[in-house]
Amino acid sequence: MTATFQPDRRHFEAVMRNRRPARLPLYEHLVNPGIMGRLLGIDLEALLAGAAAGDGSDQAEAMRQHCRFFQQHTYDTVSYEVCLTEILPDHGALSGGRPGPIQSRADLARYPWDELPTRWQQLAQPRFGALAAALPPGMAAVGGVGNGVFEIAEDLVGLEYLPFMQADDPELYVELFVRIGDLMDACWAWFLPLYARHFAACRFGDDLGFKASLLTNPRTVREQILPQYRRIIAQVHAAGRPFLWHSCGNILSIMDDVIALGIDAKHSNEDAIAPFDQWIAAYGGRIGLLGGFDMDLLCTATPEELYDRVLADGRRFRATAQGYALGSGNSIPDYVPEDNYLAMIRAAQALRAEEG
Repeated sequence: MTATFQPDRRHFEAVMRNRRPARLPLYEHLVNPGIMGRLLGIDLEALLAGAAAGDGSDQAEAMRQHCRFFQQHTYDTVSYEVCLTEILPDHGALSGGRPGPIQSRADLARYPWDELPTRWQQLAQPRFGALAAALPPGMAAVGGVGNGVFEIAEDLVGLEYLPFMQADDPELYVELFVRIGDLMDACWAWFLPLYARHFAACRFGDDLGFKASLLTNPRTVREQILPQYRRIIAQVHAAGRPFLWHSCGNILSIMDDVIALGIDAKHSNEDAIAPFDQWIAAYGGRIGLLGGFDMDLLCTATPEELYDRVLADGRRFRATAQGYALGSGNSIPDYVPEDNYLAMIRAAQALRAEEG
């Protein structure tokens, strides 16, 4: 990979406007820090650990290396967010296996909601400041306030406990989502005036589905979750930025509802749910589409097979989608073979070369 690549955020911004960019952009929701560090030849995880412990010099260097990775691998944008779940007291139910800290009306009442925006700001400010200082010329970020509405509900209650709350205390269930929306709204209201100019697009990830269907009932999505989405999307658009929605799983039953909120682009796809060509046929006329290459393919193909597949399919996606950025259908976790990740990048670069 080249260290002299010149990023140009305008290519990604064209995708977010659902227009064909002059140069095919790459996009990943995230890349595992271990993989990033090995490909950079540094111990990025140690830098991040130092930054988390409050070492300002480690924070600056970690962000510089984070941006260097994306530039070196020929991205026009760097993916970065600070997750709300990091500051939630007694969090962790999102990972499963235990109830979250809110199981009753009394739990909701004593939870320190009023303190949470300030806690998040204190965590986020040095990180976003380091990001702004580290961005190479021409490059912008994609991200912002991490975690979506349902993910936070899972972290505070637990996926398996949410249906019990809905059945036992419907009013508490409704109030939970409003409180989550209030928290997100406050954090985005702080973030956007300070940092929106450094971002080509704002996003959050909120995995609402698994392979067969939604993780919750459609009524909850439409009545509790999407009204909170609407608040955030309105803020992002008022700040002059497009909104990218990342959601895994089979969410096809509510896609039209989400598009109606005003999302500008969607990321995450799985071939077992719908091949990417189907996404383009169904939604490519209305929103930008990012990704295209299934995690199973990225993990099981040989680098040579993957290169050929990305070249062929990427050429077709580029031709048939109005706004398209190439990448994985989800992210690059630590179990994706590094040679396969690099084969995908090389194929994208070959597609660029074909177009001159």
